[in-house]
Amino acid sequence: MAEDREATRGQDADFNTLNQPLDRSPTRLQYDPERFGRLSERVARYIGSWSFIAWMTAVILVWVLYNVFAPEEWKADPYPFLFMVLLLSLQASYAAPLILLAQNRQSDRDRVQYTEDRDRADRLLADTEYLMREIAALRTALGEVATRDFVRSELRDLLQDIEDDRDAGADVGDSTEQSGSSGPRSPRRTGRPPGRNQP
Repeated sequence: MAEDREATRGQDADFNTLNQPLDRSPTRLQYDPERFGRLSERVARYIGSWSFIAWMTAVILVWVLYNVFAPEEWKADPYPFLFMVLLLSLQASYAAPLILLAQNRQSDRDRVQYTEDRDRADRLLADTEYLMREIAALRTALGEVATRDFVRSELRDLLQDIEDDRDAGADVGDSTEQSGSSGPRSPRRTGRPPGRNQP
């Protein structure tokens, strides 16, 4: 009974993965390209440094001096140093693809950075154009609105007119008082009898 349940559960698991194609390819060596790319960049960065050049120069000098001045039976690679040439060729054959891989990754990063910069520049240009249109609309709207200086000048002119009217009224009042003090005021002649009420 338990075996039947396990078989049914296995069949259910197979049915659950029917939405994915069956992998019939032979087993391949799996590797993480991101990790390998980071390793290649690290190696390429070290190969392009002065420390690598100094270490390689020191190793080659020691190798050459040992194989020149050592006794004949102790020489591992006598002149013309074929084993050293083989090692250097092997190192160069591995270094060149690693450097190219690092350059490809850098060019991919530069391409992505260029795309992001271009998109950012397009957004900034669109924002700038929008702000310029808004500022132009605000200037047009403000052209029809009274500004502070205009209101201040109008109030100043109005105050000046009021002061002029008040000064003119004071001058008229003074002349009236002076004429009233000189003699009795005569009644105004209107052409109607003085006792009749005016409508």
